[in-house]
Amino acid sequence: MLPRERNRLIHGLYLGFLLLLSCPSGTQASIHEYFNGAFTPRNNSFFFHGGSEGLYAAASGGNRTSFIRFESVVFKRPKESTSRYHAMQRNTGLVEAIVVEVRDRERIGGTYFNSELICCTPELRDKKICEAGEVIIKKSSDYQDWPVRIQTFFEGTDEEATMETKTVYINKTGMYYLYFMYCDPLLKGTTIKGRTVWRNPDGYLPGKMAPMMTFYGFMSLAYLMLGLIWFLKFVRYWKDILQLHYHITAVIALGMCEMAFWYFEYANFNSTGTRPIAITLWAVTFTAVKKTLSRLLLLVVSMGFGVVRPTLGGVSSKVAILGVVYFIASEALELVEHLGNVNDFTGKKRLFLVLPVALLDACFILWIFSSLSKTLEKLQLRRSVAKLDLYRKFTNALAVSVLLSVAWIGYELYFNATDPLSELWQWAWIIPAFWNASAYILLVVICILWAPSQNPTRYAYSEDTTDDFDEEGVPLTGSGVKTTGDIMSKLERKERKTTDHVFGLGDDLEEDKRE
Repeated sequence: MLPRERNRLIHGLYLGFLLLLSCPSGTQASIHEYFNGAFTPRNNSFFFHGGSEGLYAAASGGNRTSFIRFESVVFKRPKESTSRYHAMQRNTGLVEAIVVEVRDRERIGGTYFNSELICCTPELRDKKICEAGEVIIKKSSDYQDWPVRIQTFFEGTDEEATMETKTVYINKTGMYYLYFMYCDPLLKGTTIKGRTVWRNPDGYLPGKMAPMMTFYGFMSLAYLMLGLIWFLKFVRYWKDILQLHYHITAVIALGMCEMAFWYFEYANFNSTGTRPIAITLWAVTFTAVKKTLSRLLLLVVSMGFGVVRPTLGGVSSKVAILGVVYFIASEALELVEHLGNVNDFTGKKRLFLVLPVALLDACFILWIFSSLSKTLEKLQLRRSVAKLDLYRKFTNALAVSVLLSVAWIGYELYFNATDPLSELWQWAWIIPAFWNASAYILLVVICILWAPSQNPTRYAYSEDTTDDFDEEGVPLTGSGVKTTGDIMSKLERKERKTTDHVFGLGDDLEEDKRE
């Protein structure tokens, strides 16, 4: 490896190490924390988004409940806004906490009477529609207590107002939004700090994430079964093991660890309401490493490593650099996705981190299919029928996988575009589950095609491949005298080498022999 390329690798690893060190020391999820959050103006109101999660209603007759609990929530207004009030005055400012189910969102504000107003005005108060200075809320006819309104008043010249500790119980399954709002322009500049705790009947895991814990449990068992079958084949034919088999083994082992770590991470999250930083970091890192090695495995297999070339030659450093860059980009995306509140992964931040990963995935796909094309061409010229059949099956499986992935990306974009408020939150888990299942199925296909056997020469590299009989390892019998077939075989080899050079494959063969 050249010094400049070695330095790039070192710098890449150093940046990845710094990224791990710079991540937060802890992470919250169903416990939403607010650190001097600012209110945003909208129409004639100011609001702060306190969180949103899918919550299930408690089962009838059960003791477990769903709730949103307000803890240590404090509002602080600017000092200059208190100058108009006397210390003995009461109710000198109002902030409201409003909990609404997404399907009832039109009950907040004046939508139901064709108005864009959010806060009540003196005219609306005179019509007895609402109370002046409050957010307009039309109560549900089925549930008179919904949407929920909790009021907190400033008193006199106090700069801070503390919200009472209160628990709102959820009796209907849905996606719930929490907003803190005020209507008084004199409160402009008010901030919020504190936290809210959201809980489902079965634990703190958000509703749209809960099915993933079960999914990771099943995937852990699936990887365990694949690993057991592969290990038995590995041990049985250990004398005929190729270097490629070790790479496949590493990917299987990483997949087992990844699924197990995610399962335990979700289980711990569900029981405590917080994401354990150590387990989350390990799970995220295993995911990034496995994704990187999986793509590198597909790439080196497509290049014919161990089949039509003994080494990667001069491209090994380029493959390594692409792998390191992909790992860093993937690790950054996974860290931001899984550290922090479940709803603070904004669209701009996601786009900034998703784009590099998407571009690198595109690079992998182009390189893989370009390498597959060259490998198939070489095998056709060498008339390696068994290897050619193997690679055609692999190409077909990979092509189907890419087509399904493209179709799924289209579906995912449609799903997100048509569901901006997460009304279909109960089905959102299928999106990430597909990618894990797809990667597993493709790994199973590779394990079947390149399974260890007592006859590995059918896909192993041989410097002088003559025909299918040699590839299948069929022993050649005969005396020490050279037969006519042997002489013809040598002539065919020379002719093929000449043909390789004519078709421009000579350079590739030379590159194969370089380290």
